[in-house]
Amino acid sequence: MSDEPQPHEPEPAPFEEIIGEETDRDPDLAVIEAGSRTLRAQAGPPQPDVVPDRPEDPEVDAALRAVEEELATRWGETKLEPSVKRIAALVDVLGDPQRTYPSIHITGTNGKTTTARMIEALLGAFDLRTGRYSSPHVQSVTERISIDGAPVSAERFIETYEDIKPYIELVDSREDYRLSFFEVLTGMAYAAFADAPVDVAVVEVGMGGTWDATNVIDASVAVVTPISLDHTDRLGDTTEKIAVEKAGIVKSDATVVLAQQPVEAASVVLKKAVEVDATVAREGMEFGVVSRERAVGGQQLTLRGLGGEYDGIFLPLHGAHMAHNAAVALAAVEAFFGIGQQQARTLDVEVVRQAFASVASPGRLEVVRTSPPVVLDAAHNPGGARATAEAVSEAFGFSRLIGVVAPSADKDVRGLLEAFEPLFAEVVVTRNAGHRAMDVDELAGIAVEVFGEERVQVEPRLDSALEEAITLAEEEGEYAGAGVLVTGSVITVGEARLLLGTGRRR
Repeated sequence: MSDEPQPHEPEPAPFEEIIGEETDRDPDLAVIEAGSRTLRAQAGPPQPDVVPDRPEDPEVDAALRAVEEELATRWGETKLEPSVKRIAALVDVLGDPQRTYPSIHITGTNGKTTTARMIEALLGAFDLRTGRYSSPHVQSVTERISIDGAPVSAERFIETYEDIKPYIELVDSREDYRLSFFEVLTGMAYAAFADAPVDVAVVEVGMGGTWDATNVIDASVAVVTPISLDHTDRLGDTTEKIAVEKAGIVKSDATVVLAQQPVEAASVVLKKAVEVDATVAREGMEFGVVSRERAVGGQQLTLRGLGGEYDGIFLPLHGAHMAHNAAVALAAVEAFFGIGQQQARTLDVEVVRQAFASVASPGRLEVVRTSPPVVLDAAHNPGGARATAEAVSEAFGFSRLIGVVAPSADKDVRGLLEAFEPLFAEVVVTRNAGHRAMDVDELAGIAVEVFGEERVQVEPRLDSALEEAITLAEEEGEYAGAGVLVTGSVITVGEARLLLGTGRRR
């Protein structure tokens, strides 16, 4: 873990730095707005969008911006200070809203958000009112707090903030540090879920586990998605060290749903489970993917859950990693209902099928244009990039793929590019509007070392990079099978959705 905090309060970060790990944006998006007009004209009719737009009512929009500006004065969530003291103080003065409903807690390196969405869909299909807290957001901060499978409205987001603001200020006045951006959002989520009220909360950690602000819940089910290297400056420089932090969400008498892991990570989580007398369900042992086949728009699965097999499941998401996310989500919901330990039965397979068929995951192998195909994926570390590369090869069969890559500077950029090197015929390197975006010339230097100079093009702006990549794909001809993959960070994906007309300015 990091060193003990300094005795003084950190300087507030600009809003574009703190609105989310992998979601920080430059507040001046005029260049993106200008570039979007041409790209939108090329993209064709907009597709249905599950990402909320900015409020149409000017007064509501102004009020939401005021809340965003107040949040901007707080410590950014990409920093980590090893304490849950402040968030514990906040939920205490709020009356511990997080204890008024049961929870499923999710950690891991990759797949958390999609797994959370799947769990939410399954629980909702069984007539439970759900609350989901996820991060980072793709385009709107209101995405982070969902009730009944949909992000809360801007009005509700504002109301929740105003309701707990006096308590936030009270905690600020008592502690050495003011509450951080992520701590405030976590308090808002827990309060909103209690006010709804929800039957169950699906809570995704922000970073790590032990010291994450979400870790003031005592979840009956702890989900650990695949662990790999990411945030090494904050969580540790080995998979084992990172697993120690993530295992911190495992509580006494809980059920741990453990995705397939590196041996060293699995050993850490299993040891923690023994220490706190938790039950463990392991992918590949107690549950898993029995079979999967490509299908139009996704894949057809047979899953083995904790209570038995579930066949005929259509999942409208691509890639083996998504099938494994589905198996983990199914086991988590079974564990929540007591199946596999207290009960020897399966869930209603028809309901399970309906739930999985309804799942959407914006920015995860999301097709936003068809001629030529443009696919968006938020992979931002080598593990995620490898899963994406495998899924794209399997699901799309492009004859030639052009990559558009714009990562954050604090990531393993070389590892990211190396994972995509076998997949991309050419790569257009660029930068997003994020405060932490990698310098495009520095990125180009690494890309040339990985791909060779003849396969690398440089465009300083994302709109220009998209235009160039689409032009390169179109040169192959309409039926040649060329496509474009935009990747590198959630920031990049969010801006590309805006530019291509899938999402409007947030």
